[in-house]
Order: sequence, then C-alpha cells, then structure tokens
Amino acid sequence: MHENLGFLLAAILVLGIGAQWLAWRLKLPSILFLLLLGVLAGPVSGFLNPDEIFGDLLFPTISLGVAIVLFEGALTLRFADIREQGVMVSNLVTWGAVLNWLLISAGTWYFIDFSISMSLLFGALVVVTGPTVVSPLLRNVRPVPAVGKVLRWEGILIDPIGAILAVLVFEAIISDAQGGSLRLFFSELAAGGVCGAAGALLIGYMLRRHLMPEYLHSVVTLAAVVGVFAISNQLAHESGLLAVTVMGVWLANTRGVDISDILSFKESLSVLIVSLLFILLVARLQLEQVTGLGIGAVGVLLVVLLARPVMVWASAMGSKLDWKEKALISWIAPRGIVAAAVSSLFAIKLGELGVAGADTLAGLTFLIIIVTVILQSITASPVARLLGLTEEEAKGVLILGGNNVALAIGKALLSSGFRVKLASSSWSEIQTARMEGLETYFGNPVSAHADRHLDLMGIGRLLAMSRRPALNTLASMKYASEFGRQRVFTLRTSEEKDESDKARMGESYHTQRLFGGDVTIQKLASLLGQGAEIKSTRLSDSFTMESYREHYGKDAMLLFGINPEGRLRPFTDEAEPEVGHGWVLVALLPKAVITKLEAERQAEELKERAEAELGDKSS
Repeated sequence: MHENLGFLLAAILVLGIGAQWLAWRLKLPSILFLLLLGVLAGPVSGFLNPDEIFGDLLFPTISLGVAIVLFEGALTLRFADIREQGVMVSNLVTWGAVLNWLLISAGTWYFIDFSISMSLLFGALVVVTGPTVVSPLLRNVRPVPAVGKVLRWEGILIDPIGAILAVLVFEAIISDAQGGSLRLFFSELAAGGVCGAAGALLIGYMLRRHLMPEYLHSVVTLAAVVGVFAISNQLAHESGLLAVTVMGVWLANTRGVDISDILSFKESLSVLIVSLLFILLVARLQLEQVTGLGIGAVGVLLVVLLARPVMVWASAMGSKLDWKEKALISWIAPRGIVAAAVSSLFAIKLGELGVAGADTLAGLTFLIIIVTVILQSITASPVARLLGLTEEEAKGVLILGGNNVALAIGKALLSSGFRVKLASSSWSEIQTARMEGLETYFGNPVSAHADRHLDLMGIGRLLAMSRRPALNTLASMKYASEFGRQRVFTLRTSEEKDESDKARMGESYHTQRLFGGDVTIQKLASLLGQGAEIKSTRLSDSFTMESYREHYGKDAMLLFGINPEGRLRPFTDEAEPEVGHGWVLVALLPKAVITKLEAERQAEELKERAEAELGDKSS
C-alpha cells in the first residue's frame, strides 16, 4: 500500500467534491468534470495510480462503493411511479428499455469482437441515462413540460432497472466463466434474492415497529446494506450486487415504511461515493483503452445513437406526443455515472477470470459516456430551439410552506393560470394542498432528495413562506442559483426582529421581502382567519389604478401584479410593479372591504330587479 496514502485519499476527495461543486456552479453534468479531473490526475499526470495505492483492496473497495450506489438507486424504483407517469414513460423503462438493450447488443456484437454474452452486458450498461446527467441538461435546455417530464422520469426510473439488467447478465457470465452450470447461476440468483429480501424485511420491520431511534435509521440501514452485501457474497460468489439491488427495490415498494430519511442520507452518501469512485476509476483508465478501440467503436457509437429514436418512436405508441417532441426525447439521452462505475467494476472481475473482451468493456463504455454527454451538452439547447420546444420564460411558482397563507396564495395563483408547486415536509399540509388541487412535493426542498426528485420544469420563481425563517433563507440561497436572485422572495415572520434581521441578512444574504417589510406571515394568517379573501381585478382604460384605490380603499393589500404578457410581478419591500392597462392586480381584501363590496353588489342587484319590475308594470 502506498506510503502517502493519507495525502492521496485527501486528494481524491478534494478532486471529487471539487468536480461536484464546479458542476453545480456551471449547471453542467458533474460527470464532465469528474472525467476531466480523473484523466488529468491519472493517465495524463500520473499523480494517481489506484492499483498502486490500494493494492489488493482496490476491487473490494470499488465493489462496496458500487453496492451502496446501486442500493441508493434501487430505493427510487417505485412501481407506482411507473404506472403514474403515463404510457410513454412506462413504455420507455419497460419493454422499450429491452428493445434498446437488444438493438445495442446486436450492434456491439456486429462491430466489436465481443461474444454474445459480453455484447449483452455492454448493451445493458449503456441503456441507462440517469438523473445526474439528465437533470442539469434539462435545467439549461428548459424544454416544454411534455418533453421535460418524460426525460426526467425516464432518468430516475431507468437507473435501477438498467442496473438490475446489467447485474443479471454479469451473474450469468460469471457463472459461465466459473464452470458453466445453470446450478451455479441460479444459486447466485437465489442467494442475492433471498439475502436482499431478508435485509429489506428486517429494516422494514424495524422501521414500522419503531425499534430504533430516528437518528439511527440511516446508519443502521447502511450497516444492513454492507452486511447483506458481504453475506450474499459469502453464500454465492459475486451475488452481493444483486442482493443490495433487490433490497433497495423491496424497501422502496414496502407499504407503511417511511424511507425518506434513509433516502436523503443515502443520496448524500452516494454523491460522496460516486465522486471518489469516479476519480479512482478514471485515474486507472489507460487512454489507449479508449483511443485504441478502432473503427468498430464508431459503429457501436452510431448504433447507440440510432437505437434511441427507434426505441422512442416505438414507445410513443398510444401517447399524445408529436414528432418534434419525440425527436427531442430521442436526442437527449446522455449516459451517466452508474454505467461508468459498474462497467469498471465488472471489467476488473471479468479480467481476473480471463473473460475475453474484459479489457475493452470499460474503455468502450467510457467512450459512449464521453461522446453522449459532451455532444448533447453542446447541442441539446440549439436542437430544442430549432424544434420550438423551449419555454421562453418559466412562469410557474414554487411555494415553500403549507400553512394557510401559502395555501391561499397558491390557490389564487393557480386560478390565475400559473403552475404552482407547494413544498412541505409536513404530511398533513401536503394532504390539504392536494385536496385544494395543488401540485405538491413532500420533503425538504433544500435536501439532496429534492435535487433529484423535485420537478422544476416550468417553474421560475420561489416564494418562501414557511414559518421557519432559517429554512426560508436556506431555500432562497439555494434557488437563487436556479432561478436568479431577482426571482427569489421570502415572507417575514413575526419572530424576525427588525434590527437583528437586517443586520444578519445584510452581512450574509439579502432577499426580497414579499408584500413589504412590515408584512408578516402571522399578520396575513390573522387577516385570513378574520374573513379576508384574495381577489383578482383587471385594470383597463376606464378602471385605472386610481379607480382601484378608490373602489377598494387603502386597506387592500397588493400582493402581485400580472402583466398583459402573463408574467407574475410580486409587490416587495424593494419595488412595486408599474401597473397599467391590461394588468391584473391580486390583492388581499380585509373582511370589512369584502362585506362592503358584497353589500354594494346586493344593492345593485336589488336596484336592477326593481327597475326590471317597474319596466314590466309600465309595459
């Protein structure tokens, strides 16, 4: 083992997390920077030599890391999600994925000197797109919701499905290399299936019966994953990856078990492990493994690119997508981190067993990843614009908080034609919002889980209105990089004192205050409790802003202006929109104003009725 192991491990950690930070900062897939830094640290400079650093521990280290990543991915595979996402997504991640796998495998067998089994393994590895590469592209491209939703959910769901497929093919190749008996293959499947199911049942039972404190949920589950992986490998060689994948899928689909804490922790851990793994794997990659693949690799690349539209068009049968939307979905399919990590692990093991083509597997997979990620990062936005499938401005609103103020404002904006998504970690608030017809996200919007699962397609503003000032500030800081600082707003709480709040915000972070500096969530909640209502009024040449003030009085609290182009402009402590003809004003009208207006309306109705009766008598 290397004498400077501590320093080199620290360097790997810094490089990996540095790549993740750069990806976040530049809104590009992290795999681009992980690839670049790994190549510079390994093949180019020779600074990192993983085989020399870890020695015999290299394969167990990578294997355990991949196991945790596969378990975390499997936790996201809920069968209900497949059914809920419509025919297109369901087809893409089921028989469409199989069609894609077979087409790529056939092309690989034809162009590369691979056996049928190795071709099937490579095909299984590269059917996976993955959210870590798709999500940053979608944020940059901003496709129409019909396309964005399909690509986003395909990336989430195909990740574990592709991993299961690849692991099964790998198990078959391993059993063949070790003796070729079906008994050996089925013993590996049985060991993986039984150990995975047992681990899931145990954790599910403990969670359901509250047999461990909440702060131990994540670490106990992590220990169980490692234990299941090791035990399964002892029972049947190399069956551990299948076991942890089965365990994750089983847990994800177990009713009555809340895995949100586990998933959040595992996703954070997965980012760390993936960063370390990827730097290690790329550093040990020889450039000749990629550059020396020959003309056959070009053929495989073309097959991968051409198999995608065939699969998409076939999967689109029964959907309402037009040809432009299908074309864009066909083009955006970058391969991701899971494919790279799993292929490298498989290549090491298959190389030890002397399987032909093992030394080519990782290089070919990395080539597909590099080309698809770079090519589609550069071209996705121009292609989407050419097809006319980009949104000019995301007009939707993300509301943080599920209290009565957030609900009332969310309903008012929804009725005005805006897409509204309400985020809360309170299940009761989420249930109430759903009954009111609002889209919801159940969880912490500043968590790693939200990064992966919070659908922001068509959403371009944050209204942070929870009763927790710290959470509002954290959310405004997080989403300022997503939407832009001028599109992030917070609502004060009464607990935030003027002097201390201004000092703190001035020193660290400044955000626009909704509806004026003296308006708090408690004040709005009190007014709503007293019968105040949110009403929308359109201005015209005859009904101007002055007319509005005269009609509703000074007690009408202006919340938003909606300009003639349909764009939302909140009233804040820093600015008031310059409203005019064609604008819609959304305001909170106190109970007294509502009562006055109702009385005027009734009086007008009585007057009209009396005039009508007089007219009938005179005739």
